[in-house]
Amino acid sequence: MANATGMHRLKVASLALAFWTVIALSYTASNVLGGLSEGHPIAWQRALSWNLIDFYLWMALTPLVSWLGRAAAQSWRRFWSVHITCSIIVAAFQSTMLLQVFFWLCGPNPKGHVYTLTDLYRNEAVYNFHLALLTYWLMLVVLRGIASWRSLQDERVRNAQLENQLAQSQLQALRMQLQPHFLFNTLNAISALTIADPPQAKLMIARLSDFLRLTLEERHAQQIPLSREMQFLESYLGIQQVRFQDRLVTHVDMGDTGRAMVPSLVLQPLVENALRHGLLAKTDGGELRISARRVDDQLHLRVEDDGLGLPADGAVEGVGLSNTRERLKAMFGDKATMNLSQREHGGTRVELRLPFVECRS
Repeated sequence: MANATGMHRLKVASLALAFWTVIALSYTASNVLGGLSEGHPIAWQRALSWNLIDFYLWMALTPLVSWLGRAAAQSWRRFWSVHITCSIIVAAFQSTMLLQVFFWLCGPNPKGHVYTLTDLYRNEAVYNFHLALLTYWLMLVVLRGIASWRSLQDERVRNAQLENQLAQSQLQALRMQLQPHFLFNTLNAISALTIADPPQAKLMIARLSDFLRLTLEERHAQQIPLSREMQFLESYLGIQQVRFQDRLVTHVDMGDTGRAMVPSLVLQPLVENALRHGLLAKTDGGELRISARRVDDQLHLRVEDDGLGLPADGAVEGVGLSNTRERLKAMFGDKATMNLSQREHGGTRVELRLPFVECRS
């Protein structure tokens, strides 16, 4: 952490040095070219020395101007009272130091126009004070603008983080709704088997334990690879196979989509809905088909059954389907859809379409 902070400060200092050096060089070029155009050649060494001293002094004063800008930002009255006074003091200090250092380093003008420090002050002090005053206010405006931009960026980052935390909390709440709903239905089935078929009830409890262990391993993950999701689903179907015995035939076709990222436990409520509302009431059992396909940049997940189909008065979505729809909306917005429809030859089809994102690991 200390090394990162040190590197950041070194980077900022290097950029500041480069910035003020470029400004000094540009002013020097302007002075020299302006003198040549007017027929009064200017020694570039003295012009460069003057501008480097001038702008390096401002570089050293930048933290002070920045601090004054922050300290007086609470109100306009405080802003004007602080900066009118401080701008005069800082400008006077900067212009004085500029003349002192320049004379100390470069000495009298070689052409004899200025021989003493007093002469230098008499000729340059007023002009440089006004220029320093303007520079102070220009720096203040730029520094306050940068500070406001950073504050706005930080606020946007904080808002994005808060929105992300809220979305994660909502998704987690939706995800956690599935487990009590699923457990309630499964425990009811186990309760029915406890007296009628105790060995099958024990087997169902064992498979329920395996399923819960798998879900706990991924309890913090909002999205997982489809291959992992199929492990959950196989464990869940193992529980239901005890319940349906040989009345349930399952077909799974994932193609080459195993590495696609999907919401955790997205298929289980769809399969549970198909079994409970489509196949449970059929005396001769039925088929359950689960498939996944990539279509362009979308992943299509489909769960079909050949059960009783949708009721004549229209389908009413229960906890599982409504929960799935809300999770897709929260995670993908308009980029994901869920469609519930009647199959042509009887039964029900639920199809999810969501962005195809491949697992990186």
